[in-house]
Amino acid sequence: MLKIAVIGLGDISKIHLPAIQANPSVELVAVCDRDETLKDNVPGVNFYTDYHEMLEKEALDCVHNLLPHYLHYPATKACVQKGVHVFQEKPLGLNTEEGLELVKLEEANKDIKIGVCLQNRYNESFEKLQEIVNSGEYGKIIGIKGLVTWFRPKSYYDVKPWRGKMEYAGGGVMINQALHTLDLMQLIGGEIASIRGTVDQLLDYGIEVEDTATANIKFKNGASGLFFATNANAGNSSVELQVVFEKGKFTIKDSTLTRLNENGKKEEIMEDRKLPGTKFYYGASHTKIINHFYSCIENDTQDYVHAKDALTSIQIIDAILKSSELKQAMTMEG
Repeated sequence: MLKIAVIGLGDISKIHLPAIQANPSVELVAVCDRDETLKDNVPGVNFYTDYHEMLEKEALDCVHNLLPHYLHYPATKACVQKGVHVFQEKPLGLNTEEGLELVKLEEANKDIKIGVCLQNRYNESFEKLQEIVNSGEYGKIIGIKGLVTWFRPKSYYDVKPWRGKMEYAGGGVMINQALHTLDLMQLIGGEIASIRGTVDQLLDYGIEVEDTATANIKFKNGASGLFFATNANAGNSSVELQVVFEKGKFTIKDSTLTRLNENGKKEEIMEDRKLPGTKFYYGASHTKIINHFYSCIENDTQDYVHAKDALTSIQIIDAILKSSELKQAMTMEG
C-alpha cells in the first residue's frame, strides 16, 4: 500500500484529498501546511508545518505538491532528493526557465516519477477528440479555438496576494485559469511555429498579472489557433475547445463533445463525468489522473504526464507575454 502525503492545504486540496482517501490501495499518512489551524481539517493523519521535517520523519512513497506556484520547484526538488515520487499541481514552474530546471531534475532522477496534474487530458470528451484527430477521418486540422471566460473577484487576489504578483504566480489568467486549455490546444495542434499575443488588465484590481489574454497561434502543420482567456466575465462559463477539420467541426463545451453534422445540427458524441458542487467547471478527471499516477508508481510504468510533457504550456505563456511586450510575433524558442 502506497504511503501518501500532501503539502499545501489550500483550495485545490479539497479536490485531491477525497481522491486520495477514496483509493483503497493507498494510505494518506501525513499532511503539511504552515497554517496550524488547518490541522483539524484532515483528522487521523500526522500534521506538519515544515515539509522538510515531514520528509525526514515519514516513510513516503508519493507526495502531492499543492503549494502556490513559486513553491512548486523547491518542494518537488526536496521530495525527489529524498527518493519520493511527486504528483505536482500545475503549473510546472513559474516560467520556462524554472520549468526546464524541473525537467533536468526529472532526467537526473529517472527512478523517481514527477507527475504533473494536467487532468483535463483525461476528460472523456478530450480523449475521444484525440481519437478523432489521430484517425484522420475528417482530414487535416485547419483551426483550433480555445476560450476561457471566467470570473474572479478582487477578493480572490486580496485573500491570497501571491496570486496577483508575477514573482510568485508567474502570471494571471493564463497560468492560473487557462493553462489547461493551452495544454490541450498544443496536444491537438502539435508543434508551434509562432505566436502573436496580447495581455491586459480589464479589471481595476491593482494587480501585476494579466486578467485577460488573446493569442493567434500558428502551428507547424499549417493550422491556425485562436486563444482567448479572461477573468473579467460576469461568471464562470464553460471552457470551449473547438477543432475545425477539412471535413468537419468538433466542439467541447459544457463538458460534452459535439459534431456539427451535414444538416448543421449539433450531434452529441461524448459527455464527461461531472464534478458535483460549485466548481463543476474544473472537470472531474482529478481522481482519474491521480489513480493513474499511483498505478504507474506501483507498476513502474511511464505513461503519465511527465515534467517534460508539461513544459510546452509554460513556453506558450512566456511567448504570449513576450509578444505582448514587444508587439511582435514570437517563436517558441524566442
